Formats: sequence, C-alpha cells, structure tokens
Amino acid sequence: MRYEVAVVGLGGMGAAALAHLAGRGVEAIGIERYPRSAPGGASCGETRMIRKAYFENASYVPLLERAYDLWYELEAETDRRLIDLVGVLMVGAPERTAIAGTLRTAQEYDLPIEIFDAEQLARRFPGTHPRPQEIGLLERQGGIVFPERAVEAMLHAAEARGATAIFETRLERWTTHAGTHRLALDDGRTVEASRLVICPGMWAAELLAALNLPLRVQRNVQLWFEPSTTLFDRGLFPAFFVERLELPAPLYGFPAIDGQIKAALHGFGDLTDPERVDRRVRDGDVTIVRDALDEWIGSAASRYARGRVCTYTLTPDGNFVVDRHPHDPSIAIACGFSGHGFKFCPVVGEILSDLVLDGGSPYDLDFLAVDRFRSIPGLAT
Repeated sequence: MRYEVAVVGLGGMGAAALAHLAGRGVEAIGIERYPRSAPGGASCGETRMIRKAYFENASYVPLLERAYDLWYELEAETDRRLIDLVGVLMVGAPERTAIAGTLRTAQEYDLPIEIFDAEQLARRFPGTHPRPQEIGLLERQGGIVFPERAVEAMLHAAEARGATAIFETRLERWTTHAGTHRLALDDGRTVEASRLVICPGMWAAELLAALNLPLRVQRNVQLWFEPSTTLFDRGLFPAFFVERLELPAPLYGFPAIDGQIKAALHGFGDLTDPERVDRRVRDGDVTIVRDALDEWIGSAASRYARGRVCTYTLTPDGNFVVDRHPHDPSIAIACGFSGHGFKFCPVVGEILSDLVLDGGSPYDLDFLAVDRFRSIPGLAT
C-alpha cells in the first residue's frame, strides 16, 4: 500500500491531521490500534473543556482562536454539534495558579471574563460553596467539546475527502530508506509513505524512542454522579475548575447532562505503563473525587453512577510536543498533551499538515518544540 502521507494514531490529533491532509488533496492513510467505536486512549470521556483565557500558557491563545473557528467549520461540514458554550467557571483564591494565570491571559489578549467575589459567586450559582477568600472567573465563551462525537466527525470528514482509515491494526515498526517510510503492521501488511505524521498518544516514548522524550503516562479517572437537584443542569450551570490548597489536584467537572455530573481531579493518578493501565475504577478513586465535589457543590455527588479510566501523557513543563522530527523533516509529531490537549485537535491537525507538507507553520511553536528539553539536565534529545 503506497500513500503520500501515513498518519499513525487516529485519536483526536491524528484524526484531525488526516482530515486536513485529505482536504489538501493528499493521498493519506491513518492507522489506529483500537476499534473505531471504542477508543482506548485519551480521546474519550464524553465531555472535554474548551476555553480561551488559558492559565497554562498565554502562548496557546492564538491556537485556541483558530481552533474555535475550525470546530465551527467542522460542525457545519458534518452537521454535528461538537461544542457547547455553557461557560467555564474558574474558582480559587486569587493567588492560585489557575486564577492568577487566567486573569493574566485574559488581560493580555483582552478576553472577556466576569469576576465574582465569594458572596456574589454563591448568589449567582446557587448550591455552590465558595470559601470566603475565593473568587470566581466566568468565561462565557468557554464550555464543552464532545470528544467521541468530535473524533468521529473528523474521521468522517477525512474519509469524505478521500482518506483511508484502518483500525484494530498496530504499527510494529518502521524503517526509512531512500526517502520512503516502510510501516510494518501487525496484520502482515506494509504501508509505504513519503511522509509520516505520528500522533502516538501514550505510546510516544515507545514509537519515538530515538528522541528520548521525557514523557510519563498517568492513569486518570473520570466519574459521573447523579445530583439530587436540578441546579447543576446543563443550561443552568457552567463547566467548572476549582483549585484549593487541600486538594491533591484541581477539581474539574461539567454540568449535569442526562441527569449526571462528570467530575475528576486534573492530573491526579498513578504513573503507569501503556500496556498495563488498570482500567478498574477503585473505591478510593470515587471517594476522593466525591469528597472534593461535596465541598464545592454539596448535593452534586448524591449518588455515584459510573466511572472510566483514561490516561494523560505528561511532559515536564505541561506543554505539548508539536514539531517536525529533529532528524527527519519528512516526519511531524504530536504528543505529550498533558491532559489539556483535546480542545486543540483541529488546529493541531492543521499544523501537522503544514509541517509535513510545507515544512513550517504560521504559528509560533517554539514553546512546543522537541528541542526545548535540551535545557533540562539529563533529558537532552
């Protein structure tokens, strides 16, 4: 099988890249180890957050502006609702990382944010329990992305534009000779391509071993609870992110959809091996999130309904890796999304297409470059 570009990994980033490549008239194939309808990587969980006032790093804002436009274009093309701007509410003391960073980014990019003190916050959102020293920041242009629906929409767009996608097929190894990449698949087939896009999720360290990327895979648990009130229903209540000193990690969650609130601790969990992720939801997983949720919106966690394990692939600085391969410019890579990448899927897909076809991107990507790890002792590529 011969193609101009092969995309390895068809989670959110790979599916987006395949759609953009096909949209540029490129003969492209995508290869995914999981079944199409049952992703086992990070692009799952029914709801993911989208927002522009990015506390993690203000350099993401231009990418987010483009991502919003591309989400809307994909909605129109596929006739599917992929985002829902229910708002995002950040809560914490003013000196906390998320609060201070959100305010700083909103000011730098003139993004609209509503600010509430604790008393105003409790009045505006009945049922919440802000601490006296806490403030709330409401970004009305934030909200929800629906990941499974979004991945399927991107795959649909890719295939409608002429791309090929194969599932339940693993890349065993690849070699490069005379400008051609040969991908050996676990079903015995071989794919040849002039260029590669590698979006390997939690298998990045394995597939990109030569780069010695300092990545860690973390087990994270998403939980759903049935509240005893309608105060937190979608349409009445925003997505939320609560940062408190006593919590082991920030609590985040979403308004009740179909009678269930989803909540989790961001970036909290055991480090794991991609091949040995414990997919069981333990009692302790539920207790720590339910207790945190009780402290924030007491009647939200009245009954535990269900849970699901996902993974974060973490970089040391929490920023993504989106770059050309430092030893082969015909390869573009995207990995290490550190639990906050899904909202960027369409723009990352566009960037990967630009990198592998044009050799560059109109965006400033220095903060996402592979070689930034050279400055970390012992982690040079």
